[in-house]
Amino acid sequence: MNKMRIISTIVENKPGVLYKVSNMFRARGFNIDSITVGTTEKTDLSRMTIVINADEPTLKQLVKQLAKLIDVVHVDVIDPQNAIYRELALIKLNAIETKSRLEIISYANVFDSKVVDVSTEHITVEITGTPEKIDAFIKIISPFGIKELARTGVTALTRG
Repeated sequence: MNKMRIISTIVENKPGVLYKVSNMFRARGFNIDSITVGTTEKTDLSRMTIVINADEPTLKQLVKQLAKLIDVVHVDVIDPQNAIYRELALIKLNAIETKSRLEIISYANVFDSKVVDVSTEHITVEITGTPEKIDAFIKIISPFGIKELARTGVTALTRG
């Protein structure tokens, strides 16, 4: 059964590593739902968080192949039940009327997000949370008309 899988990988922080990792998935015909990369507490290493939709045997095969890459230092599969995982989204909404603006701000407050930009025609909201929370927010505010949407993809750490 396919389900969301989070792979956390520590890789060397140097040019071409992201290409090698994403190319490994491409070569096996496997889609990456999201991928985030950022430096760790050690500047020569980066943490790469990869989200895929896969069954257990496929996950094991991909992790095994990933660990074989020379620039990969460590690979973990993160259990979402035992992890903190978040995504950030910026959503620019149509908001010409005062009533629409007030409703968008109200929804933003309910979802513990914040308005980060306002113009005469648009409101841009920043929301951070699980992908499910962001999906729920998008569903609620979609009737206002989404002008632009940018999502970062999941980043995660294990608890404890």
